[in-house]
Amino acid sequence: MANAYSPQSPFNFPPFKWAAVAPVLVLLAALAAAGSLFYQVDQDEAGVVQRFGRYIRTTPPGLHTKLPFGIETSQNIKTTHVFKEEFGFRTAVPGIRSIYENDEGFAMQRRQNVYRGAGGDPFLDESLMLTGDLNTAVVQWIVQYRIKDPVMFAFQIRNPRDMLRNISEAVMRLVIGDHTINEVLTAGREEIQYEASAKLQSILDEYQAGIEILNVILQDVNPPDEVKPSFNEVNEARQEKEKLINQAWEEYNRVIPKAKGQAEQQMREAEGYKLDKINRALGDAERFLMTLEAYKKAPVVTRKRLYLETFEALMPGLESKWVLDENQKSLLPFLNLDGAKKDGGVQ
Repeated sequence: MANAYSPQSPFNFPPFKWAAVAPVLVLLAALAAAGSLFYQVDQDEAGVVQRFGRYIRTTPPGLHTKLPFGIETSQNIKTTHVFKEEFGFRTAVPGIRSIYENDEGFAMQRRQNVYRGAGGDPFLDESLMLTGDLNTAVVQWIVQYRIKDPVMFAFQIRNPRDMLRNISEAVMRLVIGDHTINEVLTAGREEIQYEASAKLQSILDEYQAGIEILNVILQDVNPPDEVKPSFNEVNEARQEKEKLINQAWEEYNRVIPKAKGQAEQQMREAEGYKLDKINRALGDAERFLMTLEAYKKAPVVTRKRLYLETFEALMPGLESKWVLDENQKSLLPFLNLDGAKKDGGVQ
């Protein structure tokens, strides 16, 4: 036969024996199946299983099985880890004291890029914002979040991280635009953080992104380098204004209450003087009426009593006293007793 095997022909091979290699093929297939049959989910993760690209189930931490040979695939998503996105700066070397790449480090390169016609500083592009009173501020902030729904996170958004960064920048610009530069720099920081966190969470829930916002933290907020000197002068003027106002209020609080107290004291004294005069007048009038009634009943006795009371009242104020007898016909020359006392004796 023409197709018969001939050991003398160099171009003919012996027939392939499938029975000899079948166990080897089965063993290789089993090993391949075993390698794609098991998958591990770590403690802080959730396993999202897909079959031919369609979502099937979510598995908790631990060792699990799935259909091999790529029929089912698993994707581990961290659900308890706190992720962080930085805006306006990047953490170059994390640690106890982190080293940051911020706007200051890129200011020179940004100016050089402008001179060469290249693009500006990307950190400054995302952090330079317009406030509600038409001032500019360089705002650096951090967004901390975690994945609350791994299925939504895996399938609803194509690029979750890029989407989160774009929405965060838009929300922060919106919130900063509703506040003045002084609120952004000082007293309004907590309110801005709360508003930005609430608006960002609302948009993410609307998109069904499966992300929970934990914190929005404002870092450094400064005016641009070009206007810093003028801005510092304005701040110094405002601080001086506040200082003078506080000093004026201090003087006001020191003088006005004292003047009010003195005025109140004088009013109380006047009221007391008024009541004293009225009561004394009423008492004198009452005494006069009582004396009149007594005089009507006993005129002689009343006249004599009045005379004695008047004389008794006058006597303590008299220095020299002369007692005369009404029946005396002539006056004797009395010695100058007062003069003798002054000279030290009687002459």
